[in-house]
Amino acid sequence: MSTRKALDALLGAAVDAGAVPGVVAMVCDGYGVLYEGAFGSRAPGPAQPMTVQTVFWIASMTKALTSAAALQLIEQGRAHLDAPASDLLPELAQVRVLEGFDESGAPCTRAPSRPVTLRHLLTHTSGFGYEYWSPAYRQYRKCLSIPGIGTCRNQALQLPLLADPGERWQYGISIDWLGKWVEAASGEKLGAYLQRALLGPLLMRDTAYRISPAMRARLAAVYQRAPDGGLRATTMESPQDPEFEPGGGGLYGTAGDYCRFLQMILNRGQMPAGTPLQKGRHQGRQVLAAETVAMMTVNQIGQLRVSALRTAMPSVSSDFEFFPDVESGFGFGFQINLQQTATGLTPGSLMWAGIANTYYWVDPSRNIAAVLLTQVMPFGDPRALALLRAFQTQVCACWPAGAH
Repeated sequence: MSTRKALDALLGAAVDAGAVPGVVAMVCDGYGVLYEGAFGSRAPGPAQPMTVQTVFWIASMTKALTSAAALQLIEQGRAHLDAPASDLLPELAQVRVLEGFDESGAPCTRAPSRPVTLRHLLTHTSGFGYEYWSPAYRQYRKCLSIPGIGTCRNQALQLPLLADPGERWQYGISIDWLGKWVEAASGEKLGAYLQRALLGPLLMRDTAYRISPAMRARLAAVYQRAPDGGLRATTMESPQDPEFEPGGGGLYGTAGDYCRFLQMILNRGQMPAGTPLQKGRHQGRQVLAAETVAMMTVNQIGQLRVSALRTAMPSVSSDFEFFPDVESGFGFGFQINLQQTATGLTPGSLMWAGIANTYYWVDPSRNIAAVLLTQVMPFGDPRALALLRAFQTQVCACWPAGAH
């Protein structure tokens, strides 16, 4: 069976079995697209087929883009990695560590042992978490009537640390604060900076915080998995008039757009082949310095390790871990597996995901990157995750390490 037929059969069977209502997948190398496929429906009702141009809420896939934006500004000398983030974000100088709650339910906090730096924010070692995987944050929010991060209200970021900066890897709102730092360093709103310095140069024309009419005509609905295993469409949508544009999530985009970003990573900071040269800062082909991409794509957290996410909100996320039996570190924007995975990824591959079960990975030794997009909640949905692993296994088999 040919590569295309094998991947088509896998994705089509997942839709037919009801694992996901629809899926778009793409595989690329540093030069072009090697495979693309779209199956199922993007929304309820007749004549709503998925296509490779379908627009998805890519959520936390935003994080790698925000990280790249911050690193561009660091390249320009706006700050250095180990500078306190509070130099431009004074609010972070006041952040405290949550130690627990007293008998009345009031939070007990203390000063952190060191300031939060840009390096901490980039690597999720700042101490900030997410309420989805933190009962303590859920209690803190309830106690102080703080809105959830999904509201994109500034007050949602007013949370304590769950650990001292640099002490452990903790997935959370670090990249939302990094987005705030990008705004302070650049003097632009985050979306405007991304468009000018990253999305525009990479010709990612269908990626934005605000859903344009043209994007909405191709938008995929987000589905919720019911207790009986069925799927129901929701009206879930990232706020379109937010108080802050979240660096940690909120972007909408297509598989093709995101592959262009991943191709830039494969090409050590250069724009993908065929991208027209542009005037201004990116008149040349380099979006990020090769040295910066090298830093992004190696472990930056020393002996710390990426830990499993244990749900505190089962409707939003299941327990999740990419590879339970594989040690993983973290670079600037990416989880990095430090050992071969059961699906075939070679050590040093890069990956992350979005909360509606959108996934990507980069396998530099193969010069291969891939995107698998669905719109299903909760995150880590077992059937969506099984599809990811089967697709990843098939891609690794079709493009063996050292053969591409």
